[in-house]
Amino acid sequence: MTAARPFRSRLFEVLSGDPSGEPAWVRRLGEGSGPGFFPVGSAAWEVHRDATTLVAGPRALLMQALHPGPMAGVHEFSRYREDPIGRLQGTIRWITTVTYGTTEQARAASRMVQHLHERVRGSYEGADGARVAYAADDADLASWVHIAFMDSFLRAYQRYGRTPIPGGPDAYVAQWAVAGELMGVDDPPRDVRQLERRIDAFRASGVLRVDDRVREALEVIRRPPLPALIRPAYPAIVAGSVATLPDWARGMLGLRRPGPASEAATRLVLRGSANLLGEAPTARQGRLRNEAGGREASDRD
Repeated sequence: MTAARPFRSRLFEVLSGDPSGEPAWVRRLGEGSGPGFFPVGSAAWEVHRDATTLVAGPRALLMQALHPGPMAGVHEFSRYREDPIGRLQGTIRWITTVTYGTTEQARAASRMVQHLHERVRGSYEGADGARVAYAADDADLASWVHIAFMDSFLRAYQRYGRTPIPGGPDAYVAQWAVAGELMGVDDPPRDVRQLERRIDAFRASGVLRVDDRVREALEVIRRPPLPALIRPAYPAIVAGSVATLPDWARGMLGLRRPGPASEAATRLVLRGSANLLGEAPTARQGRLRNEAGGREASDRD
């Protein structure tokens, strides 16, 4: 482990902003009292603590970029080109707080994100050349961002996860619908069939497309400014992300499906990352809080 310590520290730094993997916001997850939305060992808990999230993250960004509304917001209001790692860390903070924090911590984190989204509004050019107004809290945009995220984390785990999802894929979709509701999504999907129908409806609407903004985002996703030590492993992560995309999305983005050798490299990198990182500090803090709460309840009885 000593030889791998620098790699471990760099990876934690990319994901959390701290070489130890435990910045102040992570430590606070263990300081809250009360239950979270998801119990230890639940579908959302297990999917989000797995190394397959490394693949799911870029895949979600690729899917979300296909909608010109979210893409316009990201292009005009975020620093994803100058600081894609910082944007990644902000997203990870929200996901992990909702998954492993208390219900109040999850609500507070979601309110903070929604507050940031209040200024994200403008217009983009529609397929017919007319200007289309958008706002980050539009029901249509929020729904696409949510289902693209949900579909990506589910498909990445189904492809590369090493154990079954507790309760099955429908359990994950039903549980993560809570996160959609926290972000103002109206009636998020509750099972895989509903999820697939929502994606099909967006495709049928004709709103999804690829333009110069999407192509620029694709290049940033494929070649982010990673530390030199972990950069050689990243192509395998991208390959896994592309492999789990539906054929129609790969076709729109002009990407080829990776072959068996590329996917073997993805599995190797994910397995190595899981062994290296161990239990995520965020999951550990949530588990300890839950265990402490159980002991307190037992003592009262």
